[in-house]
Amino acid sequence: MTQHRKRNKNLGLLELIAIALGGMVGGGIFTILGISVSMIGNLTPIAITIGGFIASLAAYSYVKLGIYYKDEGATYSFYKRTYPHSHFSASAIGWFIIFGYISTLALYAYTFSSYAISSTSFANNIWIRKGVAIGVIALFTLINLWSVNGMGKIEDLMVYTKLIVLSIISFVLIQNGTTSFGTFVENMALDAGRSSVFSILIVSSLTFVAYEGFQLVINAVNEMTEPEKNIPRAIYSAILLAVLIYVIIAMGALFAIPTEQIIKNQEYALAAGAGKVLGKLGTDLVIVGAILATSSAISGTVFGSSRQMAVIAKDGFFPHWLSIRKKTSPHNAILAMAVMASLLVVVGGLELILEFGSITFLLVSLLMAIANYKIRDKTNSSKSLTVLSIVGLGLGGILILYYELTNKWEQMLAIIFLYLILALGAWIYAKRKE
Repeated sequence: MTQHRKRNKNLGLLELIAIALGGMVGGGIFTILGISVSMIGNLTPIAITIGGFIASLAAYSYVKLGIYYKDEGATYSFYKRTYPHSHFSASAIGWFIIFGYISTLALYAYTFSSYAISSTSFANNIWIRKGVAIGVIALFTLINLWSVNGMGKIEDLMVYTKLIVLSIISFVLIQNGTTSFGTFVENMALDAGRSSVFSILIVSSLTFVAYEGFQLVINAVNEMTEPEKNIPRAIYSAILLAVLIYVIIAMGALFAIPTEQIIKNQEYALAAGAGKVLGKLGTDLVIVGAILATSSAISGTVFGSSRQMAVIAKDGFFPHWLSIRKKTSPHNAILAMAVMASLLVVVGGLELILEFGSITFLLVSLLMAIANYKIRDKTNSSKSLTVLSIVGLGLGGILILYYELTNKWEQMLAIIFLYLILALGAWIYAKRKE
């Protein structure tokens, strides 16, 4: 995620959109592409678009709560302030959001390593891939510990460069693809006959993790001009632009790369396919784009989530030592985030990490929608839209769990076990607080 550090000038609309896009357009699109095509083929752009609609439902409550509270603590602070007498609610939302960030950090690192070694003889070596993932987490952890200013400059360069590179990749693939638009539409019709609406909705729910990050706009509420206007404009504009970018990337891949190749190399599908279409230059361009995208996401996630972890620890819902700072930097929280993300990389595969992250952020967004419904009169929210958000986000979570139960029940049990541990930890610290 893109960091939300202090700036010397007020943030306008364009800067806020850039913050949100930097958070969303990370490693998610590179990860979900191969998995989505393996499940629903050429219908992937449709699922990505529906995923964007689900993200918009989640954004509705974030926007309303952000305007009402104007609190840079965002998710955790919103829930704590909406339910001030429930220590367990505050503790649970803190534990869920932090471990959601840990899962996305692991996801970005895993995707980084998949692309970084995709053109080497180690491309299919799972342990080298995991080793590289842990290495890149360690690198950006050291950068965060070393210098916030230095990390910020690196972050800005990566965010803006990656958007340019991703756009170039997509249009070059579309231009050089062997599939015509007419053939693509025919393939979509064939896949529609093979895939159920249910399957499309499951994939749409899985893609939700690729939209996580829009709430970073709210973290900058104290530094922006006209938050009442700019929070909704920035968040909805960024989600729309992310949908367009993701759809163009997906179409570029489907126009230029045979679906069986995308499925076979789903963990680094874009690089493998671009190499066959455009040669080594195409492969290198995709790898650069993926590395930039995932690097900026790793760097910002370490920065932002560690600070939120320190705030939660200061409130007594995590061990106190996580709140200790060196000057303004929460060194202990940064190291804790890195260690836990590395452990998740070791024990989990790509799909487990992706699905845990998607379920977690769907759950957290659902809790935000419920909180917004509770104070809908104060936030001036539409009852029907808030209920639609609750239903849509709840359905998304159920669909992912159903997919796990019917396809990989062992993986579902692992996810449920993780949630039980998180809930237990939250309950223990809530009791201590009381």
